[in-house]
Amino acid sequence: MSAEHMKQQHGFTLIELIIVIVILGLLAASALPRFTSVSADAEDAALEGVAGGFASGVSLVRAEWELRGRPKGNADGSGAMIVMDGVPVNVDGNTGYPVSGNNNNSAHDQNMTSEDCRTIMQAILQGAPTATNNFGLLGENRYYVTRENNGSNDICVYYLASTIQTETTAPSGNDYLSVGNVFVYNPRTGGVSIFSNN
Repeated sequence: MSAEHMKQQHGFTLIELIIVIVILGLLAASALPRFTSVSADAEDAALEGVAGGFASGVSLVRAEWELRGRPKGNADGSGAMIVMDGVPVNVDGNTGYPVSGNNNNSAHDQNMTSEDCRTIMQAILQGAPTATNNFGLLGENRYYVTRENNGSNDICVYYLASTIQTETTAPSGNDYLSVGNVFVYNPRTGGVSIFSNN
């Protein structure tokens, strides 16, 4: 090899570098939206997982109620109880669906409290996520739980806490239709509905 060939240096031209930078910019611009929706997708998945487990727990409680001969409790549906793996669960004696997990044997689907809703989650989910019915304790818990009335009976509303932390007041009424990621439990029908408001 001649000395002239050894002195020549090969590298990128300015045009080649600009083309590479433009291509990298286009790739970043197309990938960025996918990364920004990752947290919303994770919140949706977390809610769907807990709601699915909750719905399964409700079905198991109802099945146990059937196996026990449909205990009625009082005429208004209160006072019926079954025991699931040593955990007492109060059920509506008319439908067999859980209405309380805290020994509130006066609960039925028309006189539940937020605490009844919270304790249902704790009673029917093994290793249940932390939940509160005190909006001031939101940061310490995974779920904010409240009781609402849908016009014919009480329902339990379970807000994923991370999706309502920016709210200044506790959600109430039909807020679950537009605020946060939520699943709703109807103790009259046993239905569990998911509302994702990302």
